Amino acid sequence: MNRLRRKACVALLLFTLFIFGTMMGLRTLKPTDGFSDLAPGMELMPLVGERMDQRPNHVAESAGQNGGVGSDTKIVFSNSGPDHSIFYDIHIFYYLWYGSPQMDGSYIHWDHVLVPHWDPKIASSHPKGRHNPPDDIASSYYPELGSYSSRDPDVIEFHMAQIEAAAAGVVVLSWYPPGVADEHGKPTEDLVPAVMDAAHRHSIKVAFHLQPYKGRTDLSVHDNIKYIIDKYGKHGAFYRFKSSTGKILPLFYVYDSYLTPPEAWAELLTVRGSHSLRGTPYDGIFIALIVEERHKQEILAGGFDGMYTYFASNGFSFGSSHQNWKAIKAFCDKNNLLFVPSAGPGYMDTAVRPWNNHNTRNRVNGRYYETSLQAAMSIRPDIITVTSFNEWHEGTQIERAVPKKTVARLYLDYKPHQPDHYLELTRKWAEHFSKEKEQWLM
Repeated sequence: MNRLRRKACVALLLFTLFIFGTMMGLRTLKPTDGFSDLAPGMELMPLVGERMDQRPNHVAESAGQNGGVGSDTKIVFSNSGPDHSIFYDIHIFYYLWYGSPQMDGSYIHWDHVLVPHWDPKIASSHPKGRHNPPDDIASSYYPELGSYSSRDPDVIEFHMAQIEAAAAGVVVLSWYPPGVADEHGKPTEDLVPAVMDAAHRHSIKVAFHLQPYKGRTDLSVHDNIKYIIDKYGKHGAFYRFKSSTGKILPLFYVYDSYLTPPEAWAELLTVRGSHSLRGTPYDGIFIALIVEERHKQEILAGGFDGMYTYFASNGFSFGSSHQNWKAIKAFCDKNNLLFVPSAGPGYMDTAVRPWNNHNTRNRVNGRYYETSLQAAMSIRPDIITVTSFNEWHEGTQIERAVPKKTVARLYLDYKPHQPDHYLELTRKWAEHFSKEKEQWLM
């Protein structure tokens, strides 16, 4: 009997040890560190904060070579050493319209007017007038460089250094023809060579963002494209895109493309058009702006090669709403078009449109930006655009900003993070995007 009791005790002890060991093992497990609190499906993605030590085997030619091609799926090692790389599938919108008294004779754009609402009743309840730099500028944030001039070569150089730090390989330059400007600014086409030279020094490419202007037509755009390619096409920083058909062509973004009827665009962008660019030395990849859902068919009919969304306010338009990107991408895939979603860090334009606070999108210390980038990545695009590097009026900038308080104003800032917070986030997600694309292409 005693022997049976001893065997039972030993068996019970072993069973107890087994249960204890199992429980201790389970306690060491933890749930996946996902992003499910940011956006549906984000918990399925790997951690973005992990260091990306593996580099793609396919490295592009140095962007410093004259006429070198920056393909959408390639990276190039920058001049800053092997730890820094630039990704040509990250494009960032860039503006040259700022001016200061020292460089331009007066402030330009920093003193932007307060745009009145079109409804007189609503307009009457909001302030009027214009801003008074340098302490009162047309932005809810304040740049580290102050109310700078885009004409200052040191500013351009510092901007390109920041963009290189952010790993964005292509600057999408807001462009007007010679002698033409937006209604609040002055002509800036003469600054393009300086931008391209500075971009070249930082291994960055330059694409052109064709802006609307009075009298813009398919015929005038034909002349614009010819001018740009003739003047800048041989520059080492001039960006060309390798399409799915293997063609390597300049890429142009066309802002407010919907203002011109698709029938007119077809004369320029289809092979049977009366002044077609197709098959000529001035052919390119032309990307139209999608704002409303009907623009999908109009862009297709106009002969464009793709569409982009630009606006950084999720829900502001059909095109800028993240929830619509999957359907837009499916339409583009079906019709052999590029879909280029635009991610942004937030949106706040009440410094120039004081009545538009319903379209404000809070940055939430960078979480809005990461949600936007994740939404863009989830549809597996060839290119992601960032709105913007320095559109300060609409609060979409990722340029370095600093805290500032005056007697009359308290500016927003990036605290508790440092001024380069959004540059760092851009680099982190650019690296992640590159790694994900490697998986897609396997």
